Amino acid sequence: MTSTGPDHTEPRIAVYLDYENLAIGARESLGSSFDFGVVADALAERGRVIARRAYADWSYFDEDRRMLTRHQVELIDIPQKMGGSRKNAADIKLAIDAIELALERSFISTFVICTGDSDLSPLVQKLRELDRTVIGVGIRQSTSKLLPPACDEFMFYDNLVLGADDGDEAQEGDGATLILSTLAGLEGSSDAVRASTLKRAVLRKDPTFSEADLGHRSFGSLLRSLSTDGLIALDGDGDPRVSLGDSAARRGDELLVSVVTEAKQVPLTGLKDALRNVDADFSERRLGYRNFGSFVRAAEARGLISITGKDDGRVVRLPSRGRSRRSRKS
Repeated sequence: MTSTGPDHTEPRIAVYLDYENLAIGARESLGSSFDFGVVADALAERGRVIARRAYADWSYFDEDRRMLTRHQVELIDIPQKMGGSRKNAADIKLAIDAIELALERSFISTFVICTGDSDLSPLVQKLRELDRTVIGVGIRQSTSKLLPPACDEFMFYDNLVLGADDGDEAQEGDGATLILSTLAGLEGSSDAVRASTLKRAVLRKDPTFSEADLGHRSFGSLLRSLSTDGLIALDGDGDPRVSLGDSAARRGDELLVSVVTEAKQVPLTGLKDALRNVDADFSERRLGYRNFGSFVRAAEARGLISITGKDDGRVVRLPSRGRSRRSRKS
């Protein structure tokens, strides 16, 4: 039987957002509003989030305030004062609150500091001195080069959000897709993934998830069905280890290579449509990728394709023979 109760070996996470830094960085670098939802999804794969706090003068971020409230983020208001710096005030308040929580709540093992500001590097260092794991999250172009090396792990928001809104599968309610994308995230941060761990992570992403909605009496039955389809592999009984299956990933690679081979080159912006013209059921999430951008970057890293050009003019081709050989040797 798969348990979904609290696992006291899982990380307990506290999230702190330097919101003005994030909002301005997302608007200036990516041309869009900051979306905490993609960060929340990534953290759900890493452990149980205990606290979420965001710091800003909220009179400047009315729409953002509503978005954060939907994600159960506590809003800490730092009003602008005459002759004062609300930016420094927000940093100071965030740092004090984080250290207080670390000292008062020893069970919180991981602190996520969402900012690109190197002024918070001393906070990161102090939390690590207190034997806490620190994960940073920031906008690539607005993140100081000093901050990522100070953290145990650093996630660029750009990578999380890239492709998150291209296509409808992110909201289509496909339980199998949710399981596969969650499993991919867990495999990236854990040595072994048990069925019970996987289900807890799935429920953190979507508390309404139920295997009964997919026609199965138990989560184990659903996993066995996915294993039969070659989408995952199971090892052991009771609470088996779960890993992504090779056959589905291989079919995705073969589809990508065949489409690019036939077309010679494909605009990156039209690549997903080209894949779906051949296979209407194609979904990168069913292959274990959080978004289409991750799928494409992984294929390029393995030497399956080559991407040239800039911005919307980027095109996808087969790699040169020399590069392909180097990739196969590695």
